[in-house]
Amino acid sequence: MTTRAAVLAALLILGGAVSGCSQGGKTAAAGDTAATPAKFTGLDGEILAWRKEIIAADPLCKSTASDQKCQGFDVGCKAERTVTAEDAAKGITARVVVSMTWTGFDPKFSHAQNGSRAAEFAKAGSGWTRTDHKPVNMTSCADL
Repeated sequence: MTTRAAVLAALLILGGAVSGCSQGGKTAAAGDTAATPAKFTGLDGEILAWRKEIIAADPLCKSTASDQKCQGFDVGCKAERTVTAEDAAKGITARVVVSMTWTGFDPKFSHAQNGSRAAEFAKAGSGWTRTDHKPVNMTSCADL
């Protein structure tokens, strides 16, 4: 798969960032207008940047052989978290937990292996920050 095709596929996968966000770790129903689109501006780009960091740093993505590259990145869920009064005092206007899975190559066992991570994105002003998040339900993004 070419880089351009991979990026296009990733964008299509990530396209539901706004429609998939709702309060309390639940996915919004189709047509739900509770989430304000402007609230999540820039989130897709941050998720793509996170994907690039995973490719650069994850042990499953270290192989240089063409048939052993990380692939199949999938955003399993995105769920809005409540912005607390303390968050608002810090200028945070949105919090979203995202889970991502991929397939990489495990050099120790010489076979493909699945990887996954969860991260929390917080928006303050026009920018997002990302922090690691404990594992979540890969479908709903509810904390385990």
